[in-house]
Amino acid sequence: MTEEKTLLLTQEAYDKLEDELKHRQGEYRDEITERIAAARAEGDLSENGGYQAAREEQGKNEGRINELIVKLRNAKILKAPKAGIVGNGSIVTLDIAGSEMVYVLGSRDIAVATDYEVISPESPIGAAILSHKTGDTVSYKTPNGKEITVLIKDAQPLK
Repeated sequence: MTEEKTLLLTQEAYDKLEDELKHRQGEYRDEITERIAAARAEGDLSENGGYQAAREEQGKNEGRINELIVKLRNAKILKAPKAGIVGNGSIVTLDIAGSEMVYVLGSRDIAVATDYEVISPESPIGAAILSHKTGDTVSYKTPNGKEITVLIKDAQPLK
C-alpha cells in the first residue's frame, strides 16, 4: 500500500478537483453507463468495439474518481507566503542563465488552477529557491551534476 501524503493546494485548485470529482461521479459516469448499455443492446459483445471502448473508459473514470477522492481527503489548503518570500503557492520569476521564466512553486495538482508552469518544491530547483527572498541568488545541482545559478527576481503569492 502506498503512503498517503498531505497535498498542498490552493483553494481554487481544490475547488477545481472537487468539481471534476462531482462531474465524474455524476454526469460522466451516467454517460458511460448509457454507452455500455447501448453497445450491449447491439448483441455479440466479444466483437463489439464500442462496448470494449466504453468499458475501458469506465475503468479509467473509476480510477480517476478514486485518485481524486484520495487527493481531496489528503488535501490541505495552503496559504502562500507574503510577497517577496518563495514558498509553496508562490509565483516566482527567475533569471536562469539570462532567461526570465515564471513558475508556480507547488504540487503538480496546483496546475489545474493556473496557467503557469509548476515547479515541485522537492525538485532540485524548487528545493534551492524555497524560503529564499526576492533578490537572492541561489545555486543547485542538476541530476547530471551541473551547477546552475538562479536569481530570484520576484515572488508573489498565488491568488
